[in-house]
Amino acid sequence: MAVEDPIRCDTPTLAERDQQTKREKGVTDASPMRLRMEKFVKEQQKEIVRALEEADGTPFRADEWQRKEGGGGITCVLQDGKVFEKAGVGVSVVYGTLPKPAIIKMRANHKNLAQDDNIPDSLEFFAAGLSLIVHPKNPMAPTVHLNYRYFETANPDGSSGAWWFGGGSDLTPSYLFDEDAIHFHKSLKEVCDAHDKEYYPRFKKWCDEYFYNKHRGESRGIGGIFFDDLDETVSDKENTFAFVQDALKSFAPNYISIINKRKDMPFTEKEKQWQQIRRGKYVEFNLVHDRGTAFGLNTPGARVESILMSLPLTARWEYMYEPEPKSREARLVEVLKNPKEWV
Repeated sequence: MAVEDPIRCDTPTLAERDQQTKREKGVTDASPMRLRMEKFVKEQQKEIVRALEEADGTPFRADEWQRKEGGGGITCVLQDGKVFEKAGVGVSVVYGTLPKPAIIKMRANHKNLAQDDNIPDSLEFFAAGLSLIVHPKNPMAPTVHLNYRYFETANPDGSSGAWWFGGGSDLTPSYLFDEDAIHFHKSLKEVCDAHDKEYYPRFKKWCDEYFYNKHRGESRGIGGIFFDDLDETVSDKENTFAFVQDALKSFAPNYISIINKRKDMPFTEKEKQWQQIRRGKYVEFNLVHDRGTAFGLNTPGARVESILMSLPLTARWEYMYEPEPKSREARLVEVLKNPKEWV
């Protein structure tokens, strides 16, 4: 008597549901936000890579990778270019499951993750984002960082549960040009003001406080904007997504205009060494204080090379180094210790 193979009755995972939706219907404005955000950041990755390649004249290396738990990503990296020592533009899409202890911890900021009297043993989640870092060769040209991301949990039927957006962009010069700082902050303020006049002062302060090297007593750079946990208590999902879209789209013209002014400026070996010392401080923040790096490295199935693409190709540490009084280097440190209002 023949025995038929058993029929699989398992409930499909969120990743499996989404793959089926994309195959059958594609991604439209009516699709779940997680699919729209994934599509958007992948489109923007291509646009930003194209703009940086045009500025440098060197192509990026692109690596596509998959996570066995669901999702994957595309990591684009340029090393030893004509203008950029290292530039990385990465998209990651993560499907996973939050265990009960993680749900309880995250409810400190998101009560809507679960009811007080009905915390589940686990919750499926989705996270997608675009992260970017650019380290120019010329010490007169500033390093820049950007990250925009979306997180949501899923109900048993695959519909959205709790959700929030996070992100921002910040500038880290080795030599401070006030006009660059003003231009960078003004561009971010214009995007913020178009959506909510309270965003820029709130997110600028948040950025100054977050990108702070506590053990050095100074900021990592001259700031920009930073926000996290933007959910329905701040604005509805569609308006928050519109803000994130505008902020990300504004990046390339904002930063490339600064690069074009600085990439060919003359510099000395001493100024190059100062850039390397500042890069060391950058590395310290990323490895010691950055929550995104810690989250990435502690996520099962993490792709370490993509997480650490933010680190510069070269850096320098000198014992007890102090810049000369009243020098340009000393002025930068003063601003890093006492963040300014640029606009």
